[in-house]
Amino acid sequence: MFRTLPPLRRTATAAALLALPALSGCAALGQIAALQNVDFRLDRVTGVELAGVDVTRVRSYSDLSVTDGLLLANAVRQGRLPASVEVGVLAFNPSPATDARIIEMSWTLWLDDTETVSGIITDEIVLPREEETAFPVVAQLDLMEFFDGGVRELYDLATSLAGVGENATEVSLTALPVIQTALGPIRYDRPIRIVGTSVGDAPDR
Repeated sequence: MFRTLPPLRRTATAAALLALPALSGCAALGQIAALQNVDFRLDRVTGVELAGVDVTRVRSYSDLSVTDGLLLANAVRQGRLPASVEVGVLAFNPSPATDARIIEMSWTLWLDDTETVSGIITDEIVLPREEETAFPVVAQLDLMEFFDGGVRELYDLATSLAGVGENATEVSLTALPVIQTALGPIRYDRPIRIVGTSVGDAPDR
């Protein structure tokens, strides 16, 4: 299971406004206001693989097949344990008048308050007025670069990310969007915090 934590408010709004060049025209101002009012949150974590092993199929390391166990052990012996994680993001644009358009968004994935990998989305994301839009953030990372422990401990981390483990892992993103306006693209001057989610089978706190 997973539970969505209470929303974390974005801290970049006032600073972003101060950093913007002088704008003219209601369209540009409306587009900027639309994005500043967009509510971002993490929906779910899916598609978790560890060294090519689909960890959503089994709950614990002891349930692995011999073949999958050998794949993980060989990866660790080589000094790496690559993981693939797909984080679903939901964005709600409350504006009744203006669509928001994200033309680029750099992001950083956090696991249990540990900063891991970063990436960038370059495909345009249109957020229609008064609608919620889903889009994925796909992260590729080597768990051994960021976390200590043997193959069992790191496997447990991966299963908790997949929502089938016995422990909970907090997942969150920081993001720096670039929005399209009538006067051209404008980049926020500091990241926004996207709401975290806790995945795994730990009881609610």
